[in-house]
Amino acid sequence: MRITGSHLLIATGRMPNSDLLKPTKAELKLDEKGYIEVNPKLETNIKGIFALGDCNGKGAFTHTSYNDFEIIQDQLFGEKKRTLHDRITNYALYIDPPLGRAGLTLIQAKESGKKLLFARMPMSEISRAKEKGETEGKMEVIVDEDSEQILGAAVLGTG
Repeated sequence: MRITGSHLLIATGRMPNSDLLKPTKAELKLDEKGYIEVNPKLETNIKGIFALGDCNGKGAFTHTSYNDFEIIQDQLFGEKKRTLHDRITNYALYIDPPLGRAGLTLIQAKESGKKLLFARMPMSEISRAKEKGETEGKMEVIVDEDSEQILGAAVLGTG
């Protein structure tokens, strides 16, 4: 198969530059990829030292870094209830059509052992997509059958 185009994007992942912080001088533990290890409260192996944002490897997005701040703010000045376990994973890819996803994937949900409800609808059946003439894509939702809680959703399509 031969593919032609004007541009090529290669995304090979991220590498932290935590070494610039000289974590070994503070005896901070790093994981195998070089991220500063944290517990669910974002505290490092040294009591009172927290790591938030890209350096902890728990999400490399503005919204996950802000959520890190919210967790630490709650741990230091709030009710001490917020943790990484509360985070709902979400992301967007700015492609055409765009992709947005939040929560668990279908594979992750199946691994949870919960009874699931799953629905998929092509964008060709969505009024907004028809109105815009952009009917490529689909929407999916995964629900815990017992609690009726949404576990995950994805939209590949307009709007």
